[in-house]
Amino acid sequence: MSKIGFISLGCPKNQVDGERMLALLQNAGHEIVDDIDGADAVIVNTCAFIEDAKKEAIETILDVVSMKEDGMIGKVIVTGCLPERYREELLKEIPEADAVLGIGANGNIVSAVEQVLSQDEKLETFPPKTELPENGERLLTSPPYWAYLKIAEGCSNGCTYCAIPKIRGKFRSRDPKDILDEAASLAGQGVKELILVAQDTARYGEDICGKPALAALLRELVKIDGIRWIRLLYCYPERLSDELLDLMATEEKILPYLDIPFQHADKDILRAMGRPGSGEEYLTLLEKIRQKIPGVTIRTSLIAGFPGESPEAFERLAEFVKEARFDRLGCFAYSREEGTKAFDLPDQIDQQTKLDRAQIIEEQQGFITEEKAREKIGMELPVLVEGYDGYTDSYNGRSPADAPEIDRCVYFTSEKELNDGDLVTVRIFSCRDGDLLGEVCG
Repeated sequence: MSKIGFISLGCPKNQVDGERMLALLQNAGHEIVDDIDGADAVIVNTCAFIEDAKKEAIETILDVVSMKEDGMIGKVIVTGCLPERYREELLKEIPEADAVLGIGANGNIVSAVEQVLSQDEKLETFPPKTELPENGERLLTSPPYWAYLKIAEGCSNGCTYCAIPKIRGKFRSRDPKDILDEAASLAGQGVKELILVAQDTARYGEDICGKPALAALLRELVKIDGIRWIRLLYCYPERLSDELLDLMATEEKILPYLDIPFQHADKDILRAMGRPGSGEEYLTLLEKIRQKIPGVTIRTSLIAGFPGESPEAFERLAEFVKEARFDRLGCFAYSREEGTKAFDLPDQIDQQTKLDRAQIIEEQQGFITEEKAREKIGMELPVLVEGYDGYTDSYNGRSPADAPEIDRCVYFTSEKELNDGDLVTVRIFSCRDGDLLGEVCG
């Protein structure tokens, strides 16, 4: 059997797709290797959401192609969003790739790899997006005690800046039984924390039930033995129902954590983005969430420098951040994407101004993050252990306020030895640059 290297880029949804491909390859007898040097084939599972993601994908492909030309690896296979979005350009600009596969071909990855390895002809295949596998085994690339759980594919929100519908197609909820079966399987493998992801998690069920059904799904997920934490990412504000918030407030397994992509606060900019709401409405929603779920952690993402964002509109965004006092925040400079409605909007803003505005928001949030960290000094927090540093003789982990890969860590000491994946209680005694410092209680 062959040695297969795998590089996955981009979002957690893409990571889940990659894990399904890895399981198919492993079950077919191929060896998955961590070090791609010496691999018979290397798969690059790409992202193409915004300009930075495209650049990273292309640079990675070119690096792998260079290794192929130097005789360090065998074949190069490109999968994921980049081929789906830029099929013709990719085939033309990187002819050294031995296979270019659309996302609908993920389920046929074994035959694609074996075909490429057995012949010198280039493989190009782009089945319909709807053939992207939603179910099947996964070879987890996350630590064994937490995993992403993708509950839907595609998006139908129609935001004018976003290329996801073009790449991934319309919003499609997974069958609830399939989700529950996968969650139970993950729990059986030792997963303690499930992180629910989709392009719009709160929209789950609309297409199959006629109304959002995330709360109903969560009521079944919490019944699964072994699952201790359930975290929600990517919940659009207009679909955060009282039913969902009330369930979060009463069910201890559902973490008091919400990732809500507000994107902006100026009403005119939001309309140009194809988004409902306004800064005033969002502040009212935040107040309601905090009343219903005391101690909730709220993360958001914002876009600075959208076409037509006047200095006054940007000031409203900055004032919104000041008033909202988010716990976590990422602000991105608007990325002008081909094939989106916003690409042709008038009053495009120069790149440096966009970057400067995003930096101002990030710096403003930095002070808020530090203040909120200091407020936790003296608290006792549940923490999921994620590592040990022998040099400092301390552990690191995540509290309910910390999503993996995007949020902060808790650093702490313990008199007894701990294992990755343990859940412990940590008393916080200090903070540093937004990170919490503490010691295990008892």
